[in-house]
Amino acid sequence: MLFVMAAFSQPNKKPFSGNPIFPGWYADPEAKIFNKEYWVYPTYSAKYREQVFMDAFSSPDLVHWTKHPRVIDSNSVRWVKKALWAPAVAENGGKYYLFFGANDIHDDTKEIGGIGVAVADKPQGPFKDLLGKPLIGKIINGAQPIDQFVFKDDDGQYYMIYGGWSHCNIVKLKKDFTSLLPFADGETYKSITPEGYVEGPLMFKRKGKYYLMWSEGGWTGPDYRVAYAMGDSPTGPFKRADIILKQDMNIATGAGHNSVIQIPYTDEWYIVYHRRPLGETDGNHRVVCIDKMYFDADGHIKPVKITNEGVEARVLN
Repeated sequence: MLFVMAAFSQPNKKPFSGNPIFPGWYADPEAKIFNKEYWVYPTYSAKYREQVFMDAFSSPDLVHWTKHPRVIDSNSVRWVKKALWAPAVAENGGKYYLFFGANDIHDDTKEIGGIGVAVADKPQGPFKDLLGKPLIGKIINGAQPIDQFVFKDDDGQYYMIYGGWSHCNIVKLKKDFTSLLPFADGETYKSITPEGYVEGPLMFKRKGKYYLMWSEGGWTGPDYRVAYAMGDSPTGPFKRADIILKQDMNIATGAGHNSVIQIPYTDEWYIVYHRRPLGETDGNHRVVCIDKMYFDADGHIKPVKITNEGVEARVLN
């Protein structure tokens, strides 16, 4: 199923993606590049008990998107009952791993849920449960086990950064993603919560610096936004720098829970995020959008201008 949302083009110029980049109510996008294609894995934005599957979308150029329905669902992960949230996807050893939050647990002594992992042979799945249980099913350091992001450092070590309820943890992943590894000091779960943190963490590295991004405000409200910090290691410390993504009352509200794309071997960056169309009052009516992201001479992220046009077509070499 191919979607072309780009209504913004001019003669002799590249087409633009338009925002949103594909139709439907989706949120919490994970953006990746696999095999010279762009991939976006979002949450299906609906009532919790309807959130029992995830779709994915692929594109050769950020303009033409193909939908891959139900890359994972509760038939392939039997312990998932509701609230299948915020996928994070990583390629490792020729296989693809999809990490997800599920069941929105509030009492880990009575409920089964948390962060799970599924595996597939292709980016479009189908993804099958790897463990038969959550990888992280406990509330540690006050962090609800949701909104996981997987980060690979230059030395090959994979980390997971996660957490809701205004607490953010970082853990080290075993190479096969079946369990966690302790840090050198013996700790397994390290709190790296910066000021203002609510949920939706993301980490990337640029020019030797580690960037931690996260969402602030309430996810159903217009004040949902993205802030960031910079540090010298994956464990920080991270001091809040600024808000870089927020609503524009001429464009959309509730802009938050983002991912980023770096074009390989360049310093060209994109931010992929969800937002709420103007006039929408249903908390689940969210759409996935993309805009350019820039840095200043000191490495700070410049405030992102959210647009209706989106970005120009960009084919990967």
